Amino acid sequence: MPMRSMLAATLAAAVLGMAAPLPCPAAQEAPEAEDDPFAAARARMVQRHLVERGIKDERVLEAFRTVPRHRFVPEEYQRLSYEDESIPIGEGQTITPPFDVAFMTEVLEPKETDTVYEVGTGSGYQASILGQLVAEVYSVEIHEPLAARAAEVIRDLGYDNIHSRPGDGYLGWPEAAPFDKIIVTCAPEAIPPPLVEQLKEGGRMVIPIGSRFDQKVYVFDKKGGQLEGGPVRPTLFVPMTGKAQREAAERRAKGDAPEPRVP
Repeated sequence: MPMRSMLAATLAAAVLGMAAPLPCPAAQEAPEAEDDPFAAARARMVQRHLVERGIKDERVLEAFRTVPRHRFVPEEYQRLSYEDESIPIGEGQTITPPFDVAFMTEVLEPKETDTVYEVGTGSGYQASILGQLVAEVYSVEIHEPLAARAAEVIRDLGYDNIHSRPGDGYLGWPEAAPFDKIIVTCAPEAIPPPLVEQLKEGGRMVIPIGSRFDQKVYVFDKKGGQLEGGPVRPTLFVPMTGKAQREAAERRAKGDAPEPRVP
């Protein structure tokens, strides 16, 4: 997940140490709508870091006004919850800055009827934003402690249309596939083939691809069984681990260049 300068030293150290249909979710009431001490900060975040930087989709903006980001970060960092910063959440991972979450959500073009697969639950914030916008979200997190913590927060906030479990997101969620949309919040060097297979024809995938410090967000649509699209902006996410990381290491051992690869 992306990093920002305010916490660069902390995050650099963390990264080096990493190893039946539901009602429209947009109609959900805002969690903690009453007596929320962070409401004003959340409104400022949306205006300053999203609207003023070009996020236009009103459904997306309303989701960010609704979901309490401070619930997804450790208590000692809650004062930073509504800044456009990455924040450590443990296991060498971070919560993605709000703009990056909003940008990727907007280009995903979520619809109320969509079923979405997410690789990298992390804190659970991106899944909860999507939970406000789509019918169902399936999310996988490779770090079991993070998966358990995110599931607890998501449950406490009442998002019953979000399904999460620990595992290697590379493999997808076959029993829930095919998916209308897929979003990936960690960066592989090549797109995992199971994700292409589990994306519906006509579906969309938003994914960061690249080596550790040279990545771009790609947007693809599946047409004729193939992905069509390309990069839309530079980014910096933590690498995808598990099978994706092992495959990248094997390619390097063979002398293959770690360039973005599309099946």
